[in-house]
Amino acid sequence: MTAEKTQIKDFTKGKIFKPLLIFAAPLFLSNLLQLVYNMVDMIVVGHVLKENGSAAVSVGGDVVNFLTVVAMGFGFAVQVIIARYIGKGERKKIGAFVGTMGGFLFLCAIVVSTVSIIFQDGILRLMNTKEGAFQGAKDYSFICMLGLVFIYGYNVVSAILRGMGDSKHPFIFISIAAGLNVGLDLLFVVAFKMGTAGAALATVISQGVSFIVSVIFLAKKRRQFELDIKFSAFFKWNKPMFVALLKLGIPLVIRSAAVHVSKLFVNSYINSYSLEVMAFSGIAHKIAYIVNQLALSVSTAGSTMVGQNIVVGQYDRCKKVMGSIAVVTISISTIMSIAMILFPTQIFSLFISKEATGVLALVEGYVPIALLLFAATALRPITNALIMGSANNVVNFSTAILDGIVMRIGLALLFGLGLDMGYYGFWLGDALAGFTPFIIGGIFFLTGKWKTKGKDIKEKG
Repeated sequence: MTAEKTQIKDFTKGKIFKPLLIFAAPLFLSNLLQLVYNMVDMIVVGHVLKENGSAAVSVGGDVVNFLTVVAMGFGFAVQVIIARYIGKGERKKIGAFVGTMGGFLFLCAIVVSTVSIIFQDGILRLMNTKEGAFQGAKDYSFICMLGLVFIYGYNVVSAILRGMGDSKHPFIFISIAAGLNVGLDLLFVVAFKMGTAGAALATVISQGVSFIVSVIFLAKKRRQFELDIKFSAFFKWNKPMFVALLKLGIPLVIRSAAVHVSKLFVNSYINSYSLEVMAFSGIAHKIAYIVNQLALSVSTAGSTMVGQNIVVGQYDRCKKVMGSIAVVTISISTIMSIAMILFPTQIFSLFISKEATGVLALVEGYVPIALLLFAATALRPITNALIMGSANNVVNFSTAILDGIVMRIGLALLFGLGLDMGYYGFWLGDALAGFTPFIIGGIFFLTGKWKTKGKDIKEKG
């Protein structure tokens, strides 16, 4: 195999800002299109079934998002470990690693899907799902739980490609699925009147197609990606590689799960107020999620670049990566903040019928909270790229506990119940907690410990 044929990107040399943008842009579009699954469901169902349908998809979507934390957490670990292999010039190990983690995450998908179906009713009750939306949320989440293996599978393939510096092909795969999802939503929900079950079915079918196409692509292009994978590797795991995956992946899963649990906890209180508040909260979450995906995409790209450079001691390049991330995320946050100040009602009207006046009446009071959310979203990715790229388990775990549990739940309870600010207090606490990773990461950067922890994980082929 000649070097010209390889699809693997080397970020240890050359420019930084332009490659970061080129890498991050398809990541954002991919993440945005993944969000389109649930957003299209909310828009179509919200306009057909009004508040009950919108609230049901919102709750069902929150449940399914929580169930993906294992795939997301280990996906980031896979990306960083592969980037480290590339940075250290150990590309021949990637095939064995992919087999080990692929078999493990397939097993995880089966277990999570089974357990979630068994405890589905209890989960929805814990979230204080209103009776008017309960059956719709149950139908939506049940079908998505059955298709969880597709979500896990797509995340695995995407993580492999991200670790190699390829963000273009995951975007292509998810684009196909997003287009299919829109068509199936209109068919199942509008034409066949299948309600939230139809929206979920459209989502699962679309995700299944995305996963199958991505697997076929990776199999056909395995030589260009220097992937030497034996089928037996999915069943006979490489123990040192499996241990390395667990050591890095578990803290990232805990971190992702802690944030999701805290959000579900906060949402359970918010859902107890009224159906209008419940529907509004779901829409507000989706708007904040769009901004977060812009920032997360840059952070994800940055973590691969940091991961490659940190293992070869190019610390100045790591700092330049962080500076480039700051330029992008702060610019994005500023633009979104201006839009929210000038056009708040118009933005929320995109997701709900204008007849839902009770929902839209909450918009004005939410604007200051949205601005805080956007500011936190601008700062988090700067240090998140360093934390993940350095593979520091302790800092990731500490961030998980402080951000996901202590600050997010603590501040929400303080403002929501302690200061009797109601649902606005819960939203405010959640927004302020978003600054926690930046503070922790800032301290981590200033101590300089990231320069040594980047070489702690050892994998044997």
